[in-house]
Amino acid sequence: MHFTLRQKVLFKHCDPAGIVFFPRYAEMVNDAVEALFDEALDWPFQVMHPDAGVPTAAIAMQFTAPSRHGEMLDLNITIQRIGRSSLTLQTVAVCGAETRFTADQTIVCIDGAGRPHPWPQRVRDRIEKLLETAT
Repeated sequence: MHFTLRQKVLFKHCDPAGIVFFPRYAEMVNDAVEALFDEALDWPFQVMHPDAGVPTAAIAMQFTAPSRHGEMLDLNITIQRIGRSSLTLQTVAVCGAETRFTADQTIVCIDGAGRPHPWPQRVRDRIEKLLETAT
């Protein structure tokens, strides 16, 4: 993996049964990607926007076990591939030794007009360095 975000399962994530409502996992994945760009790539969203963005072009999620209010999840992001303007990521959420969900996603670097744009060189360099040194 290349980056981890710890996420406590909060009341707002849960349905009345006290388990995570599945769309909230997509929000958690987005939070983890935002933290990756802030902490590991030094390109925080508040700096990136409005001149650029990294919207999700595709996402597939597999749910393997429920998560409950109060549990701690580690959202482990692995960068699988970097393209000219795309980035393929896999996020595996675990609680202890148990996998709760896996998300495979492709994000695309866009310019202020919403068109695909090559990664800024300094960001590409950081991504490539992460690819060389997986944790």
